[in-house]
Amino acid sequence: MSPDDLDYPEACGIIDQLGAYAPLILVFSGGEPLWRADVFDLAERARSRNLRTALATNGTLIGPGMAERIRAAGFQRVSVSLDGADARTHDEFRGQEGAFDKAVAGLRHLRELNISTQINTTISRRNASQLPAILDLASSLDVDAFHLFLLVPVGCGLTIAEQESVNAEEAEAVLHWFYDRSLDSGMELKATCAPQYYRIARQRRAEARRQGQTVPDLPGEGMHAMTRGCLAGSGVCFISHAGEVFPCGYLPVAAGDLRRQSFTEIWERAEVFQTLRDTGNLEGKCGCCEFRNVCLGCRARAYGMTGNYLGEEPFCIYEPGATRAVTR
Repeated sequence: MSPDDLDYPEACGIIDQLGAYAPLILVFSGGEPLWRADVFDLAERARSRNLRTALATNGTLIGPGMAERIRAAGFQRVSVSLDGADARTHDEFRGQEGAFDKAVAGLRHLRELNISTQINTTISRRNASQLPAILDLASSLDVDAFHLFLLVPVGCGLTIAEQESVNAEEAEAVLHWFYDRSLDSGMELKATCAPQYYRIARQRRAEARRQGQTVPDLPGEGMHAMTRGCLAGSGVCFISHAGEVFPCGYLPVAAGDLRRQSFTEIWERAEVFQTLRDTGNLEGKCGCCEFRNVCLGCRARAYGMTGNYLGEEPFCIYEPGATRAVTR
């Protein structure tokens, strides 16, 4: 552990505050959360405080014994990051030889215990063409969900964004493909850090209705709920290893510090949260877009690429008010 890490009593105090506030979903992430020796004790405490828990891991540490500890701690969903359909692609992206095989083995160990699993994939130029194969792999591993992430150029993403990131047109095409697969894959599919997907989904559903097609209901509850695009500061927040609170894990604008403030005070009164919750504050084409209340644009990507978290979404090609053909 880092000297700045929340210690066990501090982490327990935060969990108690979260449980007292609302029956939230608490995701243990990292870095690699399984390196923290007390992660299972914290998860069990969260469960006892009426919090639903999930675990986000690279999967490389999950053997049979670790899978059993995850099950016993009561995690309701475990997500494993896979950034390629094969070992070469994933291992090169992660910079760790053998990471792909260990992650796949970890997923299999979890599924043997009937633990709900999810694959997270960050889209890049090196793996965009592999997305159908990654989805096939997810299906073969019998996972419950496949979540797609668009790269956000902050933190570690800043160092790889220029050479790895797809452009806005490529992202649009990928998200149309993703919408099609959400209809026929038989799996939970969700786009993260890709709020324009929520605009695309509504465009595609409207087009289908005009053509007289049956349009299925959007999922409305649980971990697969189809809510709206960017939830930073309104539907989610990120608590760092040191107790700092941010709108999300990719938007480094501090809302408060749980070592000095209560969760209620930060969540209900922090200036950055109040600003993000009012879509009237959005600037550029996001501010005048008819889809702004279901999309909002990625506030972290706007910040990472322009320095202004209220600026327009850099990866969106939609022109507000325009009559456009819906492309696939």
